[in-house]
Amino acid sequence: MSTRNLDKLMAPQSVVAIGASERPGSVGAAVTRNLLAGGFAGEIHLVNRKGGEIAGRPVWRSLSELLSPPDLAIVMTPAPTVPGLLRELGAKGTRAAVIISAGPGAGPDAREDNARWRQKLLRAARPHLMRLVGPNCIGYVAPRLGLNASFGPANVKAGRLAAIAQSGAVLAALADWGSAQGIGFSHLMSMGDMADVDFGDMLDMLAADYETRAVLMYVEGVTQARKFMSAARSLARIKPVIVLKAGRHAAAAQAAASHTGAMAGSAAVYEAAFARAGLVSVKGLGELFDAAETLGHGLVPRTERLAVLTNGGGAGVVTTDLLMDEGGELAALHARTIGQLDKVMPRAWSRANPVDIVGDADGARYAAALDILADDRAVGAVLAVNVPTALTSPVEAARAIAGAAGRKVVPVIGCWMGGPDAEAGRKVLHDAGIPAYDTPLRAVRGFTHIVAYRRGQRALHRTPPSIPEARSDAELVRAIVKGALADRRSVLTEPESKRVLAAYGIPVVPTEVVLDAAEAAHAATRIGFPVAVKVLSRDIVHKTDVGGVALELRTEQAVRDAVNLMHDKICTAAPGARIDGFVVQPMIKRPDAVELILGAVEDPVFGPILMVGHGGVAAEVIDDKALALPPLDPVLAEDALSRTRVDRLLRGYRDRAPAARGAVGEAMIRLSQLIADVGEIAELDINPLLVDAEGVIALDARIVVRQRAHGDERAARFAIRPYPIELERCIEHRGERLRVRPIRPDDEALLQRFVRHMSAEDIRLRFFGPLRELTHEMAARLTQIDYDREMAFLLLDGSKDGEELLGVGRLAAEPGFEQAEFALIVASDRQRRGYGELLLRHVLSYARARGIKRVVGHILRENRRMIDLSKRLGFAPQAGRSGGSDLTMVKQMAEL
Repeated sequence: MSTRNLDKLMAPQSVVAIGASERPGSVGAAVTRNLLAGGFAGEIHLVNRKGGEIAGRPVWRSLSELLSPPDLAIVMTPAPTVPGLLRELGAKGTRAAVIISAGPGAGPDAREDNARWRQKLLRAARPHLMRLVGPNCIGYVAPRLGLNASFGPANVKAGRLAAIAQSGAVLAALADWGSAQGIGFSHLMSMGDMADVDFGDMLDMLAADYETRAVLMYVEGVTQARKFMSAARSLARIKPVIVLKAGRHAAAAQAAASHTGAMAGSAAVYEAAFARAGLVSVKGLGELFDAAETLGHGLVPRTERLAVLTNGGGAGVVTTDLLMDEGGELAALHARTIGQLDKVMPRAWSRANPVDIVGDADGARYAAALDILADDRAVGAVLAVNVPTALTSPVEAARAIAGAAGRKVVPVIGCWMGGPDAEAGRKVLHDAGIPAYDTPLRAVRGFTHIVAYRRGQRALHRTPPSIPEARSDAELVRAIVKGALADRRSVLTEPESKRVLAAYGIPVVPTEVVLDAAEAAHAATRIGFPVAVKVLSRDIVHKTDVGGVALELRTEQAVRDAVNLMHDKICTAAPGARIDGFVVQPMIKRPDAVELILGAVEDPVFGPILMVGHGGVAAEVIDDKALALPPLDPVLAEDALSRTRVDRLLRGYRDRAPAARGAVGEAMIRLSQLIADVGEIAELDINPLLVDAEGVIALDARIVVRQRAHGDERAARFAIRPYPIELERCIEHRGERLRVRPIRPDDEALLQRFVRHMSAEDIRLRFFGPLRELTHEMAARLTQIDYDREMAFLLLDGSKDGEELLGVGRLAAEPGFEQAEFALIVASDRQRRGYGELLLRHVLSYARARGIKRVVGHILRENRRMIDLSKRLGFAPQAGRSGGSDLTMVKQMAEL
């Protein structure tokens, strides 16, 4: 739906517990006990059909006895009663409910029975716009409100870490772990079966929640992938999000599906999606806790290199090994740093990183070393390791680290190994806000997680280079696909597949189709020897398996013999297969080339997925691949390729020149565009794709097609909406030729140049304050939009050879598309020409097409021209939001 009414969930003024109880061991008793003991300042109502009293509070027999509608309902009654209770709550005015009750299903039909029951819940809630969490969850906790409406741990400390999980057991474990570590939470949300409120909704709410600094997620399955990706990408730009995906292996995925009813999907696809969104992905609960320890403290490393400060040489060596194992890097200490340490450390210190300050190191020595390391800009963070000795106190060392000036300059992580004394030292560090671990592995992983977050942030803000205009012929491809489907074929022939690739500018080997041995011999003569001959059959997918490929044929007679032998082999190996002919191709002689595989497939959760990896006949055995969510740009394509092992070969070695890796990326981008343009393509493999210093060439391809559902929007299948080329327009305006198109990530420099030439007053009116320069981070945020919730239209001078930016019209929709906010700016030297009205009309037309019901704009009161323009187009003024300095202009989109 949207985030509508979720404020009643996350900040209720009153709560009703339906199914409240005192019966020992019951869920109702546990929830009631936590609810009453939490310190919630609002009204708490208890309902149970038996009535009575609990802890001195009256228990109402029915909802009808409540004098006012509660904001939030906690429902924990038998499954058959829940739909009726929701209808009654909705009619009273309640707008949010947490359904702890599980479904009624049991036995072999449980899944279907529970699905039907969930639909009944939705039908009961939707007429009242009531939001539902669950069912089948352990409840919700908001410690800062004193609200514990769950049967999880009772005493949850308030803090700035949010946790959302499909598993109530995992959420309870997180809460209990937080209590032990002294880490508090802003919200603990048990998602359950996600009949209504899902991960996307919660991430949108947490993005706007000031009390939340980082988010932990336990995910079994995602629903509404596009909403999830939009919310996750938006949140990850401003707060760390750590995610544990359960069901990574087949047996676990089956258990996850039966647990939540969610489609588990491919673990590798989820990893690709999380990476694209900028989330930090972990493999187990231990890692989730470790990541929370560092990211929950808000640590951000200055660089990706670590300094290890230790009082034990062996501990330093072990820590370094573990850092290398996890893909980390030690900082190379500056000579000045070594010199400064020499002055204050004993002669036996290591004079290198790890910085071993010897077993008798006291607190003062730890603090002095940390202060010096903090001044070395090559050090991204310091991992302080302490091993117990009879000479010093772990608690004293911890206090020294906590009080050192250097810990305010560089992020510090503690690893205090040992028993009770070490535990006391870790508590000192925790109390000082320093993440502390009991083993080097956990500490190292804590560091690598903040590095992963830093990398994710950089990836979200990278500006891709401009993509050269690719040659594409979508109509030709659609005609080929239409012909195959009309022929009731789901797999294109090899010549058809190569025509499809060639239509999108992907180089392919020349191919001639022949019917028999004689024609094959003549074709080989025309092409030039040596040649390859392959069978052409709609019934044979893997030609090599049935003897359908012959290579290195050097004479006409060799070609004739190969065709005849091939025919006989196929009749024996696949007697039912139809032989439609043969294809003749030149042998491609590129001895230094590497074989890759490029592919595309449609995931049931995230839609189209691209793959790149080591190709050839052994591709499945080698299993070296990386996945990426389209659409792609050069940066994303490069990132995917760099995650494969075969990429090391492409970079060159010994006497092998580096391959044209950019050409691989370009082929991936064109493949991404192909599957966006032609929705009938269900699967596509290019194997092998040869790549060397000269470029790439596709030797073979297989394309599976299917009928597309009627009315299927071009981009609807994608978890991330592709660039909407269909929104590009050429416009005649007062005798001028203008162009309007959506903004692209590679427009960063264009936008920065545009802002640089704006007057200071125009900048103030647009951004509500002075702005010296549009920084890379700001420009990336404005140009790298998701084209779903956000849209920005550039108005360009169409008469210029280059692109002169005249103005920008922007629309940012709320998650449910009920309301969107517009913003508008026109070049200072091109105003009073009607560009502003043209852009705003264009933005409003787009908003109407997207079904947005209300458009608002926040305009400074002194910006009279913008206020007058918005009034002319049907906006009405309302009270502003900035202490009276602005007006909020509102337009109901039902108005024409």
